[in-house]
Amino acid sequence: MDLNGKGSLLDPLLQSSENVTINMAQAPRRDDFKTRKIRFKIGGISCASCTASIELVVGAKEGVESVMVSPIQGHAEIVYRPEIVNAKMIKEAIEDMGYNVDEFQDKSISVCCIRIKGMACTSCSESVERSLLMVDGVKKAVVGLALEEAKVHFDPDITNPDRLIEAIEDTGFGANLISSGDDVNKVYLKVVGIHSQNDAVLIQSSLEAMEGVNHVELDPVGQKVTVTYDPDLTGPRSIIHCIEEVGQSPGLFLVSLYSAPKPREMERQHQVRVFRNQFLWSCLFSVPVFLFSMVLPMLPPYGDWLSTKIFNDLTVGMLLRWLFCSPVQFIIGWRFYIGSYHALRQGSSNMDVLVAMGTNTAYFYSLYVVLKSLTSRSFEGQDFFETSAMLISFILLGKYLEVIAKGKTSEALAKLADLAPETASLLIFDEGDNVIAETEISTQLLQRNDVIKIVPGAKVPVDGIVMSGQSYVNESMMTGEARPIAKCPGDKVIGGTVNENGCIVVKATHVGSETALSQMVQLVEAAQLSKAPVQKLADKISRVFVPAVVVVALLAWLGWLIPGAAHLYPRTWIPSGMDEFELALQFGISVLVVACPCALGLATPTAVMVATGKGASQGVLIKGGSALEKAHKANSEHPISKAVVDYAKKLNSKYDSINDRVMDAKDFKVHPGAGVSATVCGKAVLVGNKRLMLASNVLISREVERYLTETENLARTCVLVALDGEVSGALAVSDPLKPEAGQVVSFLASMGITSIMITGDNQATATAIAREVGINTVFAETDPVGKAEKIKDLQGKGLTVAMVGDGINDSLALAAADVGMAIGAGTDVAIEAADVVLMKSNLEDVVTAIDLSLKTLSRIRMNYVWALGYNILAMPVAAGALFPFTGIRLPPWLAGACMAFSSISVVCSSLLLQSYKKPLRVENFLNPMENGSPV
Repeated sequence: MDLNGKGSLLDPLLQSSENVTINMAQAPRRDDFKTRKIRFKIGGISCASCTASIELVVGAKEGVESVMVSPIQGHAEIVYRPEIVNAKMIKEAIEDMGYNVDEFQDKSISVCCIRIKGMACTSCSESVERSLLMVDGVKKAVVGLALEEAKVHFDPDITNPDRLIEAIEDTGFGANLISSGDDVNKVYLKVVGIHSQNDAVLIQSSLEAMEGVNHVELDPVGQKVTVTYDPDLTGPRSIIHCIEEVGQSPGLFLVSLYSAPKPREMERQHQVRVFRNQFLWSCLFSVPVFLFSMVLPMLPPYGDWLSTKIFNDLTVGMLLRWLFCSPVQFIIGWRFYIGSYHALRQGSSNMDVLVAMGTNTAYFYSLYVVLKSLTSRSFEGQDFFETSAMLISFILLGKYLEVIAKGKTSEALAKLADLAPETASLLIFDEGDNVIAETEISTQLLQRNDVIKIVPGAKVPVDGIVMSGQSYVNESMMTGEARPIAKCPGDKVIGGTVNENGCIVVKATHVGSETALSQMVQLVEAAQLSKAPVQKLADKISRVFVPAVVVVALLAWLGWLIPGAAHLYPRTWIPSGMDEFELALQFGISVLVVACPCALGLATPTAVMVATGKGASQGVLIKGGSALEKAHKANSEHPISKAVVDYAKKLNSKYDSINDRVMDAKDFKVHPGAGVSATVCGKAVLVGNKRLMLASNVLISREVERYLTETENLARTCVLVALDGEVSGALAVSDPLKPEAGQVVSFLASMGITSIMITGDNQATATAIAREVGINTVFAETDPVGKAEKIKDLQGKGLTVAMVGDGINDSLALAAADVGMAIGAGTDVAIEAADVVLMKSNLEDVVTAIDLSLKTLSRIRMNYVWALGYNILAMPVAAGALFPFTGIRLPPWLAGACMAFSSISVVCSSLLLQSYKKPLRVENFLNPMENGSPV
């Protein structure tokens, strides 16, 4: 950050957690491809004629727009149309000329999110994931069962979202695009006045000609326009103004915002409606079947008419049960046939296979009984139509309740997304920077560099910097910090927070998807989609679960059929109206339908969804399931931050300096762990520690040495300044401890976690600070590489290490640690490298992150105990293990009900994490120098 405090205004407050390069402007569009640029490094170019021949050959290829080759550096820059030619073909054309193409440069990777419909268990998600990974150009694919989404990283030169959707649909699941890399900033507009195709073409061509507009989608019938744009170049108001000025006369087109569709919520509501309607239709047919088979026959004389024979042994009751059951089996239950077909076609099996096998066995055996009764006067057999109908009904009820429960797991995330206010007060200035008007506009219309007024009690609409006024801002909804934070000119404010008492004027620095609130939502969504390592257990079990269940069901059927046929058990065991074959068949069907792979698949992702959402609301932003799982094992480390810019500003103000101009620094260079160097006004400037001075051959006088010793003994860090090779000044920087540091270290120790300090400061300063907070192990005078090496040494001893840091110097160590925790007020580099972001910059949240990890892992284990325990206990009961001793038998329809409610119980178990409370609260610490200041 430069001295005037403006250098970081354009830097996002939170960075994306993705570790791939995403070129938003070059991401593919669903309807068509435009030009794309690729750079190659070509070996073997010896003269200008070589470049000319390459440009001639490559330029002649169809689809290549332009070619530029540098004969000195050997770099080629090619613009091409990817729907005609791709980068691989261009590379091969150059290699065919006898040149070596050593590497691709600036290769773009695009990302898209796809909604997947119809996944029931882990086998389904694994099947989709395998299909996506088999698509050419796909680099990474993650499918989340609980979210019912896939996030795919792909090479836009080779494939596009349409092909990815086709791959998903080929596996038997519905799919639609949620978002792609090019729709990070979108505005949705309603345009009244489009009466002809010419009007539509006029609007679309005008918008596409605008600088900063990336993509335009126009629906003439619905009179809707969706525009994707670059916020650095344009904004929503400019786009609206462009449309309004297009017509032959002003006012021809009336433009307004309309609410953007929320595909996730729309799909969830659609699923709720579908399962509810299917369940109700199923009940309409299943309840009569149940009454005709289980209730009325037990209530003579009301059920006597059901025994009336129609022809031979075919009764009225049997015929009615058949007629009412068939729509349930083949119309309402058709979804299970489709799911089974696609699963088996992919060489896998899922819950649909088990349901289809169980219901088909019951239905077709019952149909055999009907046909036999129709053709025989002496046949005695019992139909199981109620088993098929009731089983499907209970499973649909379970799926309906499961969808409702799963929707509640993301409630915390939905609350975060709704924090931003709907409107904002925009100030309009004249050329003399005087306010001439104030207007209330939609928050969606705000653009970068807009100036807005925020009155007491109003929400901050977007991220920005305070230009004038003073107030206290409640950031609890974003960071969990209950105490209002003082804000004055130059301070940053976060969108979604509440201005408490003063009126402030704020300049917008981040709008749309760039705000901290939007990025927090994106990071939590990415975390919910990622798989925790413990999920691998469920994945392994799911691969063999269904085949194993089928084998057990077959054994149960044979285990009862053979002894029954051989009269090895008493005839009295067989219920009235059945024979030994039918009894064995019921046991086999019960085993098929009682087994529940869904509960296993939901055990981990639902808990992770609830925990990440709850953590975000508490100010702890967890970027993935892996970090959430490993955090509970962690040792911790706390390097100390440094700050001098504020002190320089105070001195400037104290001595009434009116020169706010910052001198340009040339040849600026960072020396990790030591300091910086630059050329300012023709002079070589060094700012850093003693190690930097010695490495740069700067002599240190006895006077400076004495000052160094004195400051270090006072637990202060000494920063030396050298001009043209001579020490010209020194700063003693004191970093007051965060008031909660001692309590946090003590609490961690009570949890069995060892705290270690590793810092670039001198040994004396580091030891004094460590002693004050109760840390026994200190590694001082350590550069960034050394920090990472120390962490690897600890890991080599079998320890799991968490690193808490806030600076650029910490980024290597944050990446090297098992769990990296970045202070939210730290640098963007540190935040990007970390797995967990502590939004409040409060160390007590280190305890919160670790404790939340413990609670979540405990909940996941409990979910697995329940899911596995349910299957281990329910399958023997369904197979009839208790029947010989107690007479207890699990009819197939009741087994289906048990299976359906086991999934609901796992989701409800995960929802208990919503009641999580912080284990440590350190409040009422009054320390205005919390970030440190020079002495």
